[in-house]
Order: sequence, then structure tokens, then C-alpha cells
Amino acid sequence: MGSMHYRRLPNVRRDGPDSRFATALRGLAVDRRDRIYAVGDAEVKIFDRDGRLQRRWPTSRPGCSVAVDEYDRVYVGETGQLEIFDATGRLADVWRHASRLGRVTAIDFAGGDVLVGDANDRAIRRYDEHGSFMNDIGKNNRMQGFLIPNGVIEFAVDRAGVIQAANPGKHRIERYTLDDRLLGHIGRFDGVDPAGFPGCCNPTNLAVDVRGRIYVTEKADPRVKVYNDDGTLVAVVASEGFDPNCKNMDIAVDSRGRVYVTDPVRLDILAFETEGAAS
Repeated sequence: MGSMHYRRLPNVRRDGPDSRFATALRGLAVDRRDRIYAVGDAEVKIFDRDGRLQRRWPTSRPGCSVAVDEYDRVYVGETGQLEIFDATGRLADVWRHASRLGRVTAIDFAGGDVLVGDANDRAIRRYDEHGSFMNDIGKNNRMQGFLIPNGVIEFAVDRAGVIQAANPGKHRIERYTLDDRLLGHIGRFDGVDPAGFPGCCNPTNLAVDVRGRIYVTEKADPRVKVYNDDGTLVAVVASEGFDPNCKNMDIAVDSRGRVYVTDPVRLDILAFETEGAAS
């Protein structure tokens, strides 16, 4: 394992009842200015890097995922639809499709395309910026989709435009092109070595930073780790501080390497940074 060590910071959303989630906390994202976006209950909340609530607005259905594009448009994945808001929270568009957008648990961008994870069909959908469907990713295999006993599709697009997608039932992260070519994968099953993925189905969630490193979360027991893009384990970010029953802990990384992770049981957002990093 590498020499990086992380320390825990105070939780995000510390300043009063408006910043708290009541019943659910599912999605997390960071924008280009390192503001933190979270979706839960049926609301979007935006925090600054110090955890202060900046803005909040309701969504028409409970959010499962959130992403922010280069124009500060906020995409919220829900059941049966994707809502798109401008930076002020005004609803700009809704993409609806009962089967293709069954339950949207991940969103990211590649060039002008919008990539959407549909957990119901266990696939990633590729759309153009106007919402026209282009192709599926991850369905052209014997299982006809990703193996997701945890019930979520999770992926992130790296700096080269490659899709890094969690396939927890196979204990690995798979790499795809936008036109659905499988380029390879990293990861293996191992219940002892922290470099491996334990249990029935890990990793559950992932994020990619500007250097191409891959951050993952696991369940049973909850754990956060970071890998180089060649699959080498760099660090165990955290294995404590979460409710032991956590699963599907969404994760986001800001431009300076600060790591944010949801605790969907305690409805908290935990923060970590490398030791020696300037707070």
C-alpha cells in the first residue's frame, strides 16, 4: 500500500436544521469551484468547502444522484426521470423515460454527452446534451448488464474520457469507451488484503480525481480507498466513522483532493484530506 495518509475533517452540514437531511441522503457531487452538492429527501442542498449551506431547492421526486456540468447546470437523477436545474435552482428541463430512466443512480459527462446510470436495467445510457438517446454501455455481455446486488449503478468519467464503472458482483472496476467497448478492468476478490474487494459485492460507489486516481467505497464493513489508474492501492482513506450498516456510500473528490463520503444511515457527509494538506 502507498504512503498517503488521510485525516478526518469535521462533517459537512453543521450549521442548523436547514442543512440537515431528514429521511434520506443518496447523491453527492462537487463542482469546479469545489462546492458540494447533495441530494436527499426531495431536495438539493449546496454547501461551501467549509460546510456552510449556500442554497437549497426542492425536486419533484426524491433524488438518487446529482452531477454538475461545466455550465453549473445541476442534474438530479430520480425514478423515471432526470431533472435539470440552472445554478439558481430554476427547473430548466426534465428528461423522462419509464424504462430507459428507470432509477437514475449515477450521472456524469463526457465531451458534450450526458451519461446516466439506470439501476433498474443495470446499464449506463449515453445521451447527447439535448436528451436524445445514443447508445447503451455495459449491456453487451453474458449477464446483459452490470452485476449490482447493492441496487445501484455507479461510474465516473476520467480525464481521458474513459468510463470507470463499478461492477461489484465481479469485484472489479470496468473501463468502457463511449461507444461501449470494454477496454479492461482492475480489481479482484480478496477478503483479507485491503487491495482486494471483499464480501459479496464491492466496490459499491466510486469517483475519479483530476489526476486519474480512483476512489471507492465498500460495504460490510464500510471502507473508503483510493487506487492509481493501474489498479495499485494508494491508501485506505477511512475504515471508521461510518455507521456499520452503511452501504451505497456516495463519494466525491474536489480539485485539491479532499474526499467527501455520504453516511446514508446517519445522514451525514464525512470529509477527509491527506495529512499535511492545507485546510
